[in-house]
Amino acid sequence: MSEKVAVVTGSSRGIGKAIALRLAEEGYHIVVNYARSKEAALQTAQEIEALGRKALVVKANVGKVEKIKEMFAQVDEAFGRVDVLINNAASGVLRPAMELEESHWDWTMDINSKALLFCAQEAAKRMEKVGGGKIVSISSLGSIRYLENYTAVGVSKAAVESLTRYLAVELASKNISVNAVSGGAVDTDALKHFPNREELLADAVAKTPAGRMVEPKDIVNTVMFLLSEQADMICGQTIIVDGGRSLLL
Repeated sequence: MSEKVAVVTGSSRGIGKAIALRLAEEGYHIVVNYARSKEAALQTAQEIEALGRKALVVKANVGKVEKIKEMFAQVDEAFGRVDVLINNAASGVLRPAMELEESHWDWTMDINSKALLFCAQEAAKRMEKVGGGKIVSISSLGSIRYLENYTAVGVSKAAVESLTRYLAVELASKNISVNAVSGGAVDTDALKHFPNREELLADAVAKTPAGRMVEPKDIVNTVMFLLSEQADMICGQTIIVDGGRSLLL
């Protein structure tokens, strides 16, 4: 474990950062990927290094294949291996279906869906050399339920979950497991971009059977379980972590 390496896309803040820090606590060296938030990424790296692990900060828009390839080339140079890929980076235009433009669609699908395919390809090539690995993507309930203004993002997350199943089958023979975690509403920086943020938070607080809304640690705990040996026979699944909220929809 002492030299294992985890690539966490979109890990400068939010759930990605929380996952990166937990992985560092568990002994992984971390590749901190960001697209815009350089200062936040450097802060994340500093916190990782304070835990005694190495951090490589890489600026890369994972919606672009050439940037993905450049990122993994930097990982090769710094660490020479990849054991875990956390496909967390996400973006998207929050508008009703009838207001979406082609550029909105392409931007959202590239970063949220295309990125998983091509990051997984690059990661799998390196995982195979070290005997296997784990890939976990972060999805959301919008993939299977209607959420206001969420059309493009919801469809992109549905693609992530479908691609998770295809990758799981095709990579299983290489000892690479592929799964996803779908969370309910979590109050992170990402939620601040939702025009109906307050409504979503109020709904999560009032209508979650578990009695509280989902917190980042709940997503992180599930990711860590999927990365553990105890989850070795979980293949191509999307684990919903929402305190039961979706059961009432």
